[in-house]
Amino acid sequence: MPVESLPVRDPSFHRRLLQQYLLLLKKYPILTKSVTSGILSALGNLLSQALESRKKRTDGDLKKDINILGPARFAIYGLCFTGPLSHYFYQLMDLLFPSTVPYCTLKRLLLDRLVFAPAFLLLFFFVMNILEGRTFSAFQGKVRAGYWLALKMNWKVWTPFQFININYVPVQFRVLFANLVALFWYAYLASVRK
Repeated sequence: MPVESLPVRDPSFHRRLLQQYLLLLKKYPILTKSVTSGILSALGNLLSQALESRKKRTDGDLKKDINILGPARFAIYGLCFTGPLSHYFYQLMDLLFPSTVPYCTLKRLLLDRLVFAPAFLLLFFFVMNILEGRTFSAFQGKVRAGYWLALKMNWKVWTPFQFININYVPVQFRVLFANLVALFWYAYLASVRK
């Protein structure tokens, strides 16, 4: 029995893929967002390593192999923390500041930028420290050396994206939207933490 493969550019393939994602999102919202976060977080780390490897080759250094533990750690972080925490945070944000509340767009943005972002970034540093098997003093050193720089960059990069995300993206797609932006953000964070 011959098997016919469909080309990836087939519009119906993309439609079926989107329909399957929407179905999973409806049936298993937290699990779907968590798995998506894990995959995109790992891809962000791979992107970081590829960019670093490319830079070293242009600088005349030897080619660096991909460290598979990096994407694994980022996948764990995305699966266990980014997906579930972001899901609940966006739900909570809509409960605290529904669109009927005056200045809800500003309030949502301030909550995200001044409360969630600093705490989430600190959690990232802490969890990565544990996953790398480092000591608490190493964590403190990384925080002193890179946290403030990363937080300022977070505020610069994420603020316009989060304004769009929390005010115009439907709540069920906010984690996905943030994960697509985070694909490049995690590449940046991986380089800052070194």
